[in-house]
Amino acid sequence: MQLLQKGQFFGETNRRLTLDGLTITDTEYTHEKVDWHYHENPYFTFILQGQVIETNRKETYHCSAGSLLFHNWDDAHYNIKPPGYTRGFHIEMEHDWFTKRDWNTHDLQGSFSVKDPDANLIFYQLFKESLLSDNLTSITTELLLLEALNTIKTQNKEMINTAPSWINPLRELLHEQDISEWTLSDLSELFSIHPVHLSRYFPKFFGCSLGEYIRKIKIKKALHLLSVRHKSLAAIALESGFSDQSHFNRCFKEQLGITPLHYRKFLQP
Repeated sequence: MQLLQKGQFFGETNRRLTLDGLTITDTEYTHEKVDWHYHENPYFTFILQGQVIETNRKETYHCSAGSLLFHNWDDAHYNIKPPGYTRGFHIEMEHDWFTKRDWNTHDLQGSFSVKDPDANLIFYQLFKESLLSDNLTSITTELLLLEALNTIKTQNKEMINTAPSWINPLRELLHEQDISEWTLSDLSELFSIHPVHLSRYFPKFFGCSLGEYIRKIKIKKALHLLSVRHKSLAAIALESGFSDQSHFNRCFKEQLGITPLHYRKFLQP
């Protein structure tokens, strides 16, 4: 089984950026299949464009644009790339990077898919920051990455320790269906929870209100669609669940600080 060294990924490297203990690699996937392998350091993979199927010892992930995976350094996996252009953004963290920041990696074992939309949105910001590559990139990248790690750690801890039985089914529903037209009463009835109970406990496990969470999921879907070059911004707005392009532009800029058109230009290799 092959061990990949720091900054080494299968495919063609578009860009590589080395910071203090971090290696950021923008890679075009060119292999239809990559056999079992593992990496020298733990890292995140964020799919910018296209699709990839990844399998480890426990699970298989079908990843499209916007998917975020964490891999620990010793976790073996293999990849299959469906036809079409696929591009990944990787942030690799050396072991000393965690040690110097007194970060316990106990909660980051194995490989897993990150579902939290806040973490996904942070990685879009990390990608944008890597393109700017100025004298503030190092500290901004570190702060954003620590924010993403803390978000993942907090959500994982809450889910494992105290999450009621309705939390995971609700999370799956929010991510898999368009519930824009649903009301709080609809959700309460579906999960047999009093509306007050749902609204009170939702922020504890999701980090924001129900409405804010749904808007973030819509933005995440829009970011995925922005990688499809032939789709117009108006079509993306409607397909993502926004009432119109103006509403889409406003929500997008609130989350990422730039317009959808500006972000689409960032995606050009």
